[in-house]
Amino acid sequence: MPRPTRAPRVTAVPERLLAKVLTVSDGVIAGTRGDRSGPALVERLVGAGYDVVDHRAVADGTGSVSEALSRACDGFAGLVVTTGGTGFGPRDLTPEATRLVLERDAPGLAEAMRLTNPLGRLSRGLAGTVGQALVLNAPGSTAGAVECLEAVLDVVPHALRLLAGHREH
Repeated sequence: MPRPTRAPRVTAVPERLLAKVLTVSDGVIAGTRGDRSGPALVERLVGAGYDVVDHRAVADGTGSVSEALSRACDGFAGLVVTTGGTGFGPRDLTPEATRLVLERDAPGLAEAMRLTNPLGRLSRGLAGTVGQALVLNAPGSTAGAVECLEAVLDVVPHALRLLAGHREH
């Protein structure tokens, strides 16, 4: 009896890679500083094939950031990148706010982001999941934000597929 032929395994890739960017900055909200890191992240994500469906700014602080992250992740299947608030300043509370929202940690992503340059060791940023959203905390400096994103951008589509329920192993 001939062996049945096995259909080739096809890895489903989401039709669209979706992303949102959240700039965390009192200065941007107050209008005393321009947002440079947010647009730089948007540009890099678009260049990598993502549809950036939202980019907004929010004031520093655990309440404002956790609320904005919760809204951004609610019913969203994609990447949510924050920029700002990961350092040692008194209002740098993005990791604390993110911790309130995350369902599961992704420490390998946060570690990879910190290894991009020596100043990365000062970042307290987190990475993890909320439903089908992957959240990454990037620093507020433009170069630092883009470098941290680039450190993990190659594995993000795979993570998003897994979050969407695709079995690839």
